[in-house]
This record gives sequence, structure tokens and C-alpha cells, in this order.
Amino acid sequence: MMNHCLYKTAAAVMIAAMSIGSVQAQQDFTNEKIVSVPFGEQAPSANPGQRNFGGMMPAMRPPQGGQNAQRPPMQRPPMQMPAGGMQRPAQQVRVQNIKDLSMSDPFIFPDEETKTYWLTSTGGSLYKSKDLQNWEGPYNVIDLSGTWMQGNFVAAAEIHKFNGKYYYAGTWNSHRICIEQVPRRYNVPLNQTQLLVSDKIDGPYKPLVPDSTFCLGPTDWDIIDGTLYEENDTVYMVFVHEWTQLIDGTMDYMPLTKDLKYRTANPTTMFRASEAPWSKEMNSIGEATFGMRMPGWVTDGPEMFRTQTGVLGMLWSSWGENRYAQGIAYSTSGSIKGPWIQEEKAFKGDNSGHGMLFRTFEGQLLYIVHHAEGENGARKPQIWTVDDSTDRLILGHQLY
Repeated sequence: MMNHCLYKTAAAVMIAAMSIGSVQAQQDFTNEKIVSVPFGEQAPSANPGQRNFGGMMPAMRPPQGGQNAQRPPMQRPPMQMPAGGMQRPAQQVRVQNIKDLSMSDPFIFPDEETKTYWLTSTGGSLYKSKDLQNWEGPYNVIDLSGTWMQGNFVAAAEIHKFNGKYYYAGTWNSHRICIEQVPRRYNVPLNQTQLLVSDKIDGPYKPLVPDSTFCLGPTDWDIIDGTLYEENDTVYMVFVHEWTQLIDGTMDYMPLTKDLKYRTANPTTMFRASEAPWSKEMNSIGEATFGMRMPGWVTDGPEMFRTQTGVLGMLWSSWGENRYAQGIAYSTSGSIKGPWIQEEKAFKGDNSGHGMLFRTFEGQLLYIVHHAEGENGARKPQIWTVDDSTDRLILGHQLY
């Protein structure tokens, strides 16, 4: 069990960048260490019957040795995935209608070579379809053997293609490691969005950097929901710096090397959740998180897009008047560097969110999002039409 520190075992790597025939050495970001800090007092427990995201925590008893004694983080329960850890039997592969699927954070990759749609999500399973209605799966396609992620739950999974290879972006955590203790608030666990790679769309996907303790982002940041975006021949990872650590969550980006293995600079903040008028402070709407009453504003699920007129936008999610909500921000410069302006109202504010855009093989732009009915309803994927012919994305009708 890793309860002290994890150290990078790989030798320091010097990153070189070509610039008009000359080579300029860049800072090395590959030899950080992950430091575990003592656990501490958490935020107040949720009230009985209070609305709550993430499941109720076990009843908290005063730790032995006093109020500030060490104890395990008591937030998201550790969940085991079959891929990479084989902690539970694989589910039987079968064909299901999209209405029968339950998942958070759905992501569709249309593969032109096979004319097949591939669907993944939180949980990491992969499904395939020819018509967007009937999905064959789940397939387990992740191999994390020998890494700190092995056997751990994956969230907000995505698939991207660059230079003939398929990259799988997912967020993994270790609840054995606390990277920061925010007094009377939260024991912040190790969370990192990592990149896996495969020569085939259906895997197996293995870590792009095989170092057993590697983290792509700063190891003292709580990083989730990373996505990839290319601008001016540079690929960026755009990600969430968690509100549970910051109180006011942020969206950030970091440029990556040509091979996507390392960041070439520390992250830059794009905006904060509270800048969006539709994003509500969690306590103000009576929302508990992991069984605790933590104040703050949530950032979730970024995805970058451009309208047909060239305007750069970002789909992202937070919590609003009707629980989970999908919103949009637009860059006034047309660049990832912003500044970013928030829409006044949520794009889809009916307990839906973490959506993304994709084009069918016939060229139609569609939007997939998860939606839940009621306070305790299962999260279900929905596919909607959208119009991107103007400077603003317009939501159409539900297709499936």
C-alpha cells in the first residue's frame, strides 16, 4: 500500500523543440514526486435526507488520538474495474438499445475507417454501433498492469486520434494517497487524467508513459476530466482543477510534447466556475457532495469545439437550479488563451451534462449527453441534434 510517497523512477528526460532549424531545450516535467500528507478533519456531514451526489459516506466516528488524528479519506468509495485489475468478472457482450444503457459522461468516436461509432464513458467499457441506436458491448480494452492505476476506477473516458494512433484519456484516482488536507473541508485524493495509447481503435490501450508512478499533470493538483484539443500545431490537454480542492473550480490547459507524453509548461487557468451566471454554489442549492456539506462551485467535463463561423467554444458542466447542468463558454480571441465569456443561461439545465459533439458519417453534427430523471434516477445517454451554423451553438431535438 502506498501511504507515504511515490517517486518517479524514470530518468529525467530533456524535451527538445525544433524552431527554424535550431533546438531549444525545455523544462523537464517528468521527475516530480507524489507526496502523501496526513488526513484531517472533513466538512460537516450532510443533513438526513439531503440531496447528495456521489453516494453517502460511512458514518464518521471521532478518530482515535483526537479530532485531527490521521484517518483514511472518506469521500468516493474505491471502485474496482475489470480492465487492468480484473477485480470482477467481465460483463457479457450483447447488443442493447441506447435507451437501455446507463452511464455517466458518454463519449462517441466515429471511426471513418470502419464506419463504426465507438462509445465509452465513466467506467471505461467500450461499445460499438453502426446506427447509434443499437450498441454491442461492453468490451474491456484497458491494460494498466504495473501502474498505480491498476485496478482503479476510470472516469470521463475519451478516445482521440493523432498521427495514426488512438489515445484514450481517462481520470484515475488513488484514495490511499492524500495530496492535500483542506481543513474542515476535504481530504484531497490523488486524481490525474492520464493518456493511454493503442494502434487499434478497440485496444488494448496501455499507458503512453509506462513509468509505474507517472502523472501527466502537477502531482499536487486534483485533476479530472481531461480532453485533448489541437491549435496551431500544438496539442493541449484541457482539464478540470477540482472545486473540492479549490472551492471555486477552474478550467485549465497545458501544452503537450509532440508525442503527447509530457507537458511542456505548467497549467494556465482559463476561467472559474463562479464566472458563469448559471453555475450555482453547492450549499446555496442544498446539494451535498460525497455525504458532506462542502461550499463551492463545480467545474466538470470540458470539450472544445468550433462553430462553422470559426468561433471557439467549450462545453462544460456545473450544478445549477435543476441539479446538473451543461453550459457553454466562448473565446473572444478565437484562441485557447481566451479571454473566455460565459453564456448567461445553461445550454441544457435539466439534470443533464458532461456532453460532447461528434459528426455522423453523413456529416450531421450531434450532441451526446447524460441525463437523469428525478433526484435518484440513473444517468442515461441521450443524443440530440445541434446547429453550429452561426456564432453560437443551438440545441435542437432529441434524436435517440
